[in-house]
Amino acid sequence: MAERPEDLNLPNAVITRIIKEALPDGVNISKEARSAISRAASVFVLYATSCANNFAMKGKRKMLNAGDVLSAMEEMEFQRFVTPLKEALEVYRREQKGKKEARKDKDKKADSEEQDKSREEDNDDDDERIEEEEPNDEEEVDN
Repeated sequence: MAERPEDLNLPNAVITRIIKEALPDGVNISKEARSAISRAASVFVLYATSCANNFAMKGKRKMLNAGDVLSAMEEMEFQRFVTPLKEALEVYRREQKGKKEARKDKDKKADSEEQDKSREEDNDDDDERIEEEEPNDEEEVDN
């Protein structure tokens, strides 16, 4: 686990990007405020993880799943976030499914091209064998 409490904080670059996206253009935020938001976000994530872990333990599982997190959000009285989280989860799953299908298609295409290449090489080998086996016309005339 973490050796120092600071190790549990979210990366400053991520926090800064989230803050910039949330605030209107031209609004600046002090370094202290950014640090406070970072600590608050880290505490929230740890608390949500702890609550989700309780649901996983009740289910006699060691791995947290999306259902655990959604249940934790409801238990933490953040019901208004459950619907947007479900929607984001659905989008994520569709993207992952699309990526997985694209990878399968790419693998199938690569396998097909490899088989075609192998067939071409086999045909080239057969052509060479046929040329070796054909008698030379000039030799027959000389005899």
